[in-house]
Amino acid sequence: MDRHLLVIRPDASSIRNVIDGLRDRGYAVVAVSDFELTVDPTLAENFDLIIVAHAQNRINALEICADLRQRDVETPLIVVADQDLAQHRVAIFKAGGDDYLLKPFDLDELEARIEALLARLVRKKKPDLTSYEFAGVRVDFDRSELIRDASVIQLSERENRLLRYFVENRGKTISRSALLQRVWGYRYASLTRTVDVHILRLRHKIEENPKDPRLIVTVPGFGYRFDG
Repeated sequence: MDRHLLVIRPDASSIRNVIDGLRDRGYAVVAVSDFELTVDPTLAENFDLIIVAHAQNRINALEICADLRQRDVETPLIVVADQDLAQHRVAIFKAGGDDYLLKPFDLDELEARIEALLARLVRKKKPDLTSYEFAGVRVDFDRSELIRDASVIQLSERENRLLRYFVENRGKTISRSALLQRVWGYRYASLTRTVDVHILRLRHKIEENPKDPRLIVTVPGFGYRFDG
């Protein structure tokens, strides 16, 4: 199962067992605080589904949902809340929430709601990207090949996935941690040097001058942006 979930506000005590339970069922779950999301807004763009856990005396789920939608994050949102938030259901939906689950709940019910939202997303999803052309380069993702000046350049599996992800998110600034989570599948994104090494290799294959990159651009202190 290749399902990547983001849980916001994992410090809510009742959600910790839920995180463990979802991981046991095969979901790749990354947990971040609302503060981490503020520091790195692109985190929310790189998951299949987001669970917002309401915690007392903190920024509420309504504000988080509204903020994500204002940033054009279209990822499905499930709000997990307690009785104190029940009267805000309508407001949550108006703010962009897709589903609302009241504690306590059965993990089977949460999984069913997750799968229902993901199935809906799959029906709307665009066909998989098989090829792309940019700056005199044609990339064949099925063959993991670049064609440039009639020469065929082979891409490694990781380079192929990395370039595909950049193309699918062209024009967006993507953090190293987001790349590690989505391209490498790492739950905990700490090996940022790994990203830099692969970016360097990919630049040597697609850039006219890898020392002065114009396609995969470094955003200082944050990550990279693909301008192809």
